[in-house]
Amino acid sequence: MSKQIRLSGSGGQGMLLAGIILAEAGIMSGKNAVQSQSYGPEARGGASKSEVIISDLSIDYPKVTKPDIMLALTQEAYSKYAGDMSDDGILVIDESIQLSGQDKCKVYSIPIIVSARDVLGRAIVANMVALGAIVKASEVISFESLESAVLKRVPRGTEELNRKAIQTGYELIAG
Repeated sequence: MSKQIRLSGSGGQGMLLAGIILAEAGIMSGKNAVQSQSYGPEARGGASKSEVIISDLSIDYPKVTKPDIMLALTQEAYSKYAGDMSDDGILVIDESIQLSGQDKCKVYSIPIIVSARDVLGRAIVANMVALGAIVKASEVISFESLESAVLKRVPRGTEELNRKAIQTGYELIAG
């Protein structure tokens, strides 16, 4: 099993940290993982992406070519990065995003940003809400591995907020 994952949003939404955490959680799950990232020329505010490959086998090529799983937190990120999704992939988007109608994959449109801002009181944890949703929707790693990786990486004093954020995202995916 090898999964190519693209996390996208705008610069400043924590896609780099989310990618690092997801890759570390993959390793904690006993799998191989590689992570890379890129930013638009604007850096903060422009579209950015972090990509992760998690595999039971060795990873021969470290770049995502056809995402099996994708997150889009902004319309710009969706428009820029969703075009090469696998037809049988999983797309997790914030509910504010308007779909093009071209997506053949399974789409989960959920209130990621609203949940972070209004339910948890901190918009900055939208990336953690999104990680919880991705793990539930894709089952690429266990929730326990995600939680361990999050708690290892987040700033001291924010552990409980981030734990609630991934749990909130996990619960946003029905099933």
